Amino acid sequence: MDSERPFYHDGMREWQDRFDGKRVADALEKHRIRHDFWDADRALIESTPFFFIATSFEAFTDCSMKSGVPGFVKIVGPGTIEYPEYDGNSMYRTLGNIARNPNVGLLFVKFDGATLRVRASGQAIILDDSEALARHHGAKVVVRIVCELYSNCVRSVHNLTTGEISPYMPAEGYIPPAPEWKSRDYIRDLLPINDPHASKKGD
Repeated sequence: MDSERPFYHDGMREWQDRFDGKRVADALEKHRIRHDFWDADRALIESTPFFFIATSFEAFTDCSMKSGVPGFVKIVGPGTIEYPEYDGNSMYRTLGNIARNPNVGLLFVKFDGATLRVRASGQAIILDDSEALARHHGAKVVVRIVCELYSNCVRSVHNLTTGEISPYMPAEGYIPPAPEWKSRDYIRDLLPINDPHASKKGD
């Protein structure tokens, strides 16, 4: 990853300013961004049967789900993963975009309503040497990604194993509870002015 690249660009900052979110965004960048795996990251990534990857090149954008037997995504170094590209539909939209633009976005999520999501921005390269292919049974090629990682809370993740909708979703006549992260010591006093869970002066 380019260590000189800011985590937020001007368009993101404009929306943060509009909704008084810059303080929270800066705190999350300071405390949650990382370039190596936390134990929870490793546990999710190494056991996942699928993940989502977004790629782009010029006017071409794509989002795909990559699946395999748990363990098909391998952690091969600090902040670095590999996954195999298997036989598919011959469109090669993901690989084609990566070949022209290495910047990718990934989402690892377990739809159990409890496990933190892991989001990653990274730069990908395509490997087709015999050593890389040997690490991934059935691979046509291997994609290696150096990641910048951060976690998301689970409040927006529905529990698909039970069919339960997340209790944090807004609905008419219902006020969702505050997610845990809003009470953290580096966040609770920085919430946007109009946040329903923000501490009010005099409280």
